[in-house]
Amino acid sequence: MSEVAVAEPKNLPVGPVDGNGIGLWGVGTLIVTEAALFAYLLFSYFYTGATAPVGWLLDPAPDLTLALPAIVLLLVSSVVAWIAERGIINGRPAQALAGFAVAFVMGVGFLCLQWLDWRSKGFGIGSSSYGSLYFVTTGFDVAHVIAGLAVLAALFLWTALGYFSPRRRVAVAAGILYWHFAVVVCLFVFATFYVTPYLGFGR
Repeated sequence: MSEVAVAEPKNLPVGPVDGNGIGLWGVGTLIVTEAALFAYLLFSYFYTGATAPVGWLLDPAPDLTLALPAIVLLLVSSVVAWIAERGIINGRPAQALAGFAVAFVMGVGFLCLQWLDWRSKGFGIGSSSYGSLYFVTTGFDVAHVIAGLAVLAALFLWTALGYFSPRRRVAVAAGILYWHFAVVVCLFVFATFYVTPYLGFGR
């Protein structure tokens, strides 16, 4: 009996299985630290805006022509990325590949709209404390989206190579979790710099 067990080992897990594993905890820890960074930046905006004299807000009526479609595009990409993850869970690699690809394209679309929005601003990073906070915060935001795009590209490639299955998918869970985080951060940044001025903050 022992000879059979040695000769034909079955169902021996190698590394983490399902969507759980130390890699997921690592990404979760990264997200907590990065969330703290944005919390500091957004706190700086609200503190400075609340104590600054009239005229501190250089963009009292932000143009939403580019910003609103950009954030909607990113929110939809989060749903598409979730659908891609479900494709891995359900053993449908074609669905996963399509989802990763579409989410990636949407992320690139967000970056293009953000670049155009930056160029439309009538102030720069050195114009004032508001300008510095705006460009530094949105710049870090864009950097996280770029990192998320690299993750989506890697997940697409690894899925195409057959690395994942319903049982071996912790990298997918971790990668999609990071993408959701990047999208949530963008939503907070949008609400801060593009919505609060219409509510009267900083005027």
